[in-house]
Amino acid sequence: MRLKRLLPETFFNMTSFTGAAIAAISFGLIVFLFALEMFSGHSQAYMGIITFVILPVFFIGGLLIVAYGMWAEKKRRAKLGLEKGELPAIDFNDPAHRRQFATLAAITFFVLISSAFGSFQVFEFTESVRFCGEICHEVMKPEYTAFQHSPHARVTCADCHIGSGAEWYVQSKISGAYQIYSVTFNKFSRPIPTPVHNLRPARGTCEQCHWPQHFIGDKLVTKTYFMPDEQNTPWTVSLAMKTGGGNVQTGTSSGIHWHVNPANEVTYVSIDSQRQVIPVVYMKLGDGSVDEFTTTDSFDESKLATGEKRTMDCIDCHNRPTHIYRTPEESINSLMTQGLVSPTLPNIRSYASAAMAAEYATEPEALKGIETTLRTRYANMYPEVAKERKQDIDQAVTQLQKVFSRTIFPEMRVSWKHYPNNVGHYAYAGCFRCHDGKHVSKKTGRVISKDCNSCHVIMSQGPNDKVVNLTPKGEEFRHPVDIGDSWKEMNCNECHTGE
Repeated sequence: MRLKRLLPETFFNMTSFTGAAIAAISFGLIVFLFALEMFSGHSQAYMGIITFVILPVFFIGGLLIVAYGMWAEKKRRAKLGLEKGELPAIDFNDPAHRRQFATLAAITFFVLISSAFGSFQVFEFTESVRFCGEICHEVMKPEYTAFQHSPHARVTCADCHIGSGAEWYVQSKISGAYQIYSVTFNKFSRPIPTPVHNLRPARGTCEQCHWPQHFIGDKLVTKTYFMPDEQNTPWTVSLAMKTGGGNVQTGTSSGIHWHVNPANEVTYVSIDSQRQVIPVVYMKLGDGSVDEFTTTDSFDESKLATGEKRTMDCIDCHNRPTHIYRTPEESINSLMTQGLVSPTLPNIRSYASAAMAAEYATEPEALKGIETTLRTRYANMYPEVAKERKQDIDQAVTQLQKVFSRTIFPEMRVSWKHYPNNVGHYAYAGCFRCHDGKHVSKKTGRVISKDCNSCHVIMSQGPNDKVVNLTPKGEEFRHPVDIGDSWKEMNCNECHTGE
């Protein structure tokens, strides 16, 4: 009977009881699951969805049912003449009223505090890497896996895709509503198309950590390539990358990051969905002058009107800063350089590339195919090696399978073929989208240079045992295989496909 003294009489009806039961059970489950996640030491994405999204809906719904039941009961009682159909009068001189008001205030305060805490948890959870990467497992598996092995693995998805501020947060949730629909009804593309056209400009995300004004000086980069011959002949190139950038205090305004120097503005028009075909480039300099460079290659000029016009920022070159799908060639070169795959296994560079680049329908089929390809080739072509160096071949199989599992995803049709990387110009057009020696100014006749030394200087190059000392002034590029001057006329990616 004490309960009747604390709560209004209109609460005592089956509808309100049902709502109270739903709210109480939901709240109890929220507390239990939250405690379970806190003390288990292991968090699950789907548990977060249940705890912070689904159960709170039932909790709030239960409270609304309670309120509806009380309203309906009051209306029923007024119709029967048991009480007047007026708003309740609160008399603090009446002890019963005081108790009921105190109870209602305590419940209201508790609900508000719980709602505030729950809302924060929902916000925090929906911004987490777990939410982005694990909820839509099939769709996001490639992106999530690549992210975990990327240079930005400790940066949250929201930091790059949304950034700070309410405006882009709201936009991301509106965009996410369609993504939920696509996943629910299996409407999503395979692979997910890129670039993301509604992505926040890099100045609101990337440049919060990477400050263009401090991109100064050069950076030494050394890469070793293994040729697809029997000896896996190594070829090492050391480059002094002209990082540059520009800072009025240092007086520098050159190098690769000249493109995003705040004093300059480079705009281009692309006529394909992946921003790989760029027929027109506009350059606005610090003095306000604008120059237009148009390619001499033939292109459909009618597409210029509908093409994407975009001002360059970080993402135009660093378009795969996190979700990186390396080519088989790049992956194998890295494994051999680190000694994870023995460079002394005959033809391993060629065999490994063929095994990884083959078409597979599923990941299990691919992992089996890699193993079968390598073992069969060595058994047929080098039977003695297959017997004597079985351990090296086993290790090569294991390492290639690991790399395949984090760079190629057959079920989603994701691979290096679908996501070009614009940094460099080896297996993709990259820099050569504009720096191809064919974009000519209508005003001055100037050409966007294709000169290698514009962005880097070759300090040394050659087989590992014949690399000369670093040359400060740089030297002309030498192709590992003698192809004459063809490399001057062609772009690297016209021959190098990444396999």
